Amino acid sequence: MTDSETLSPTNLRPWIQALVFCATEPITVEQIDLCLRESLDVPDLTAEAILTTLAAIDAEMAAAGMAFRVRAVAGGYQLLTEPAYQTAVEALVKQKSRRRLSTSMLETLAIIAYKQPITKSAVEQIRGVGCDYVVQKLLEKELIELRGKAETVGRPVLYGTTARFLHGFGLNALRDLPQLRDVAADEDATPVANSVGPPFSTDSVDSVDSGTGAE
Repeated sequence: MTDSETLSPTNLRPWIQALVFCATEPITVEQIDLCLRESLDVPDLTAEAILTTLAAIDAEMAAAGMAFRVRAVAGGYQLLTEPAYQTAVEALVKQKSRRRLSTSMLETLAIIAYKQPITKSAVEQIRGVGCDYVVQKLLEKELIELRGKAETVGRPVLYGTTARFLHGFGLNALRDLPQLRDVAADEDATPVANSVGPPFSTDSVDSVDSGTGAE
């Protein structure tokens, strides 16, 4: 971009589109701002201009009937496929030999997601079984993290979910988790691990290990 060019949503759009397209993880407004300042030497770029351009890119894709849309995920923005094409994307992912989360991992992850911050002993009380191995694996996959220590006897470690968890399940924030009353509206009081099955199905977690950008 030359000094004579005026920064506008029109000429800013392809640059931001390129960044969102190439990002392997959700890219934040701050990251977009930094990249554009370094590459285009734009001193007065605002967050509002970036957000306006992201909205314009999304609208353009929608008008063109494209399979991709710009979505807010885990505090950033990413190109994701439209839900209408999810079955085709899942079929592709299933063809590849990638590890999925086991049922015990999904149950433990669901409990932590809805009850965080929570101790391991509290998770075990809900599940009714020990979960040392499962918690360690979830830590290795960077789906959960340490959240300090509880103010109880022994100061046990507290666990919570990570940004990678949000990204893997296509969530922008924890408030976007399905409400338990919506997931199991016709069930009486049930353990959390049983009542959150649908949003934590094994079919929805391929992206956690593979990085697939399907919504």
